Amino acid sequence: MRPTDVLKSEHRVIEKVLRALQGICARLERGDEIAPDALSRATDFIQTFADGCHHAKEETHLFPALLDRGLPHEGGPLGVMLYEHEIGRALVAELAGASEAYARKERGAGLRFAEIARQYIELLALHIQKEDNVLFNIADQLLDEESIDALQAAFEQEKEKTYPGLHERYERIAEELENEFGQ
Repeated sequence: MRPTDVLKSEHRVIEKVLRALQGICARLERGDEIAPDALSRATDFIQTFADGCHHAKEETHLFPALLDRGLPHEGGPLGVMLYEHEIGRALVAELAGASEAYARKERGAGLRFAEIARQYIELLALHIQKEDNVLFNIADQLLDEESIDALQAAFEQEKEKTYPGLHERYERIAEELENEFGQ
């Protein structure tokens, strides 16, 4: 599997949680009670899998490989992707705070969580489209076999660095969240 295929596959897992977040938002906006654990699991998924695993692979391995192959950082898709990763991290930090406030039953925390989650969903859905349809196509054209082999090895090493079964665990969490809340 090409490195871009690995990343696209991870996007499909992340999209499951985005669909679950949409359902969570709709319920919170209606005033429904949701187990605080659902909000914390979704937030943990984003922090650990989407950012800690997926974005880390892009930032640590793919983006530098593309820079080495002549894709500019400024004024191009790499700069945009990195900027959006930073915006996403700021939103997720707010999301974590709102999740904790919801668990403490603070007034308005559910609506605050929904407001932030909707911003994150919009950001990440567009971000994924840009990567799948623009950046990864550029990567497939620019990367030679040596670069592809190096990326595949780096991705495997990243997966082994985390505790065994991390990807599988978070894939199960994404599936569970989508089954319970997905829209």
